Amino acid sequence: MTGAAAGAAALLPITRAAANEGIMSDRRFQQFQAVIDAWKRKDVAFVLDAMADDIVWHYAAAIAPPARGKAEARAFIDRFGATIGEVRWRIFHHAEDGDRLFVEGVDEYSTTDGRDVAAPYAGVIEFRGDKISGWRDYVDRGVIDAMKAGGAYPPQVVELISRPAAR
Repeated sequence: MTGAAAGAAALLPITRAAANEGIMSDRRFQQFQAVIDAWKRKDVAFVLDAMADDIVWHYAAAIAPPARGKAEARAFIDRFGATIGEVRWRIFHHAEDGDRLFVEGVDEYSTTDGRDVAAPYAGVIEFRGDKISGWRDYVDRGVIDAMKAGGAYPPQVVELISRPAAR
């Protein structure tokens, strides 16, 4: 085998490993997509079952204290869910690094009193085994509160949410 052929042969296992990682790199996204789908159908039991018992959920990182544990997560879901009608939550981009999933999306929904809200956000979801153990969403609460008060979607929000979802 020539030097170039030997070098190419040596890279083959790395290429196959990288390809296998590419196939597996959607695993955490698929798990999270199942949570999104459950949230849309208001299946609280499924959402909570996807979380570790000691979940730390920063549903509005740096703005509000996190929900710690499933009891606090349920309390948040019950409180927030009571104000939501139709949910149109979408993910635009995602990347995985081991047990950590990074997402960019929009939590878009109609409130029970008929107001439309679109909250572009970035999130970090951490897994321990097959359970979500950490969840941090970074959003602009000022934009959300303005929409809940009846304000229109600002042009920059329209631009952000007009992109196609990842799936």
